[in-house]
Amino acid sequence: MGPATDGEPPASPRQTLTLAKALNTGLLSAMAADPKVVIMGEDVGKLGGVFRITDGLQARFGEDRVIDTPLAESAIVGTAIGLAMRGFRPVCEIQFDGFVYPAFDQIVSQLAKLHYRSAGRIRLPVTIRIPYGGGIGAVEHHSESPEAYFCHTAGLRVVTCSSPADAHLMIQQAVASDDPVIFLEPKRRYWEKGEVDTTPLASMPGQEQLALHTARVVRPGADATLVAYGPMIRTCLDAAQVAAEDDDRSLEVIDLRSLSPLDLDPVVESVRRTGRLVVVHEAPSNVSLSSEIAARVTEQAFYHLESPVLRVTGFDTPYPPARLEDHYLPDVDRILDAVDRSFGY
Repeated sequence: MGPATDGEPPASPRQTLTLAKALNTGLLSAMAADPKVVIMGEDVGKLGGVFRITDGLQARFGEDRVIDTPLAESAIVGTAIGLAMRGFRPVCEIQFDGFVYPAFDQIVSQLAKLHYRSAGRIRLPVTIRIPYGGGIGAVEHHSESPEAYFCHTAGLRVVTCSSPADAHLMIQQAVASDDPVIFLEPKRRYWEKGEVDTTPLASMPGQEQLALHTARVVRPGADATLVAYGPMIRTCLDAAQVAAEDDDRSLEVIDLRSLSPLDLDPVVESVRRTGRLVVVHEAPSNVSLSSEIAARVTEQAFYHLESPVLRVTGFDTPYPPARLEDHYLPDVDRILDAVDRSFGY
């Protein structure tokens, strides 16, 4: 179903990899660096995961470190919490975004709370990998964007990669974190390729690492700011290219990378220059990340705004059947329409 990976690190530090292979290589490096890192999930071992992200890892590290679990997400996360309390660094795979809800109680009631409840005596370095978002023509419960649930929960770090380079680095940083991390993977981008520095995190000088909770400008611009994350970064870059070619508009694109905590300093700095902001994500707009971003940017850059902050999102409905998802997902036309409306004020 997914791109094949072989579980072996590339021979050269710089490689052109798919996002899926970059995750595979990052997990391999994390497991090689720390024998306490274990991977758990449904079909992650012999099969290598439904998207083959863990392909080859069980053959290399054994069944004690890459563990095929029963089909029980609550049990996967509950077991990971116990392992973390005993000094391990579990990495849990949730097969699809919509399957995380049976584990929701374990995540928000236990995983997120134990460090605070124990007055800092207990740390839970658990990483929960969740392929999320639509765009692959999947059936019900396979294309959801549940990030706002977890961002609302104090005690969880929530991050998402948008490129192979970020996937490789960020998964290692997440595993190395002493706090629980919800690691969201844009499944529609698994097959996209990019250049990756495959140097293991443990061997990479600190100054060469972009911090896990840091936003990044991925395309400079001067006329308006687009802010997105995960699967929508590629769509925003495409929109910025069309705007440059057809309308002679220079759109700045910012990848949030981290959803909790949010790094909004680059966004505010950009808006103070451009005067316009459009926030883009697949999740519905109601009580969403875009709501928070719009409120905080308005508070911090109100007198620099030339128009209201606009949002391009999924609709406030359950995710539709596959034949309708192209109407649901934000696309280049909807983003450029919002940019046009921004310039209309």
